[in-house]
Amino acid sequence: MVIRKQIHHIKINKNMKGGNNLYFDKRVIYIILGCLILSTVIGYLSDPNKLLGLIISIPAVLIAITFHEFAHAFAADKLGDDTPRRQGRLSLNPLHHLDPVGSLLLLFAGFGWGKPVEINPRNFNRNISMEKADAIVSIAGPLMNLFLAIVFTLIYCAIVKFAPNVLIGNTGGAIQLLLMSIVSINIGLGVFNLIPLPPLDGSKVIMPFLPAKAKSFFIEREQIFYIVFVILWITGLAGYIISPAITFIYKWIINLGLAIFGL
Repeated sequence: MVIRKQIHHIKINKNMKGGNNLYFDKRVIYIILGCLILSTVIGYLSDPNKLLGLIISIPAVLIAITFHEFAHAFAADKLGDDTPRRQGRLSLNPLHHLDPVGSLLLLFAGFGWGKPVEINPRNFNRNISMEKADAIVSIAGPLMNLFLAIVFTLIYCAIVKFAPNVLIGNTGGAIQLLLMSIVSINIGLGVFNLIPLPPLDGSKVIMPFLPAKAKSFFIEREQIFYIVFVILWITGLAGYIISPAITFIYKWIINLGLAIFGL
């Protein structure tokens, strides 16, 4: 995820008779999500098999988020903005990129986010518009996730083709689960962030192609969409919306790997 600046509150003014203000603290969203995640964790603790799968999935989450955010930072740096470099985001150290709630969501729900990479569009090279540069930086993260999904699928298929014994037994099962977790979690993170709604990366990717009124609508209401995402996640609609795309891409990547290795 990419941001231009950190905003901690949402304020909505309603100019009505006897007008009123709605002041929303974004941290409330994190508290709600934290409580929901905690209840999910308790459910996992009661099932040893689910708990084992969860533990094996942790490295997959670290890889997906770290490379996603690094790709944003790398693209911004190459386009002339040194803000991510100065903030230590040109790093493959997971601690520089993890958002606690977003990481847990990715682990338990299959979609989430990392710590947003902060950029300053005014620093971009003058031979490209700020909007186009912002779009390139934004799409770099999801593309990195899809690239990683393909790479680890090819690794898995290569093992199946040339060293199938590696996947036998408990250790082999854990290796297989880890590789498939890396593939599925990277696809989930990539697809989720391509949703064309603020503040996700997809909204900035389509921004150069939108009319001025649509751009203003999205920019002015960007933070309100945090509330929308909480509602979508609580109701289960988020998974319902993006699951078809995740399933389609997952099958396509797996079939690609099988075809390349003749499996």
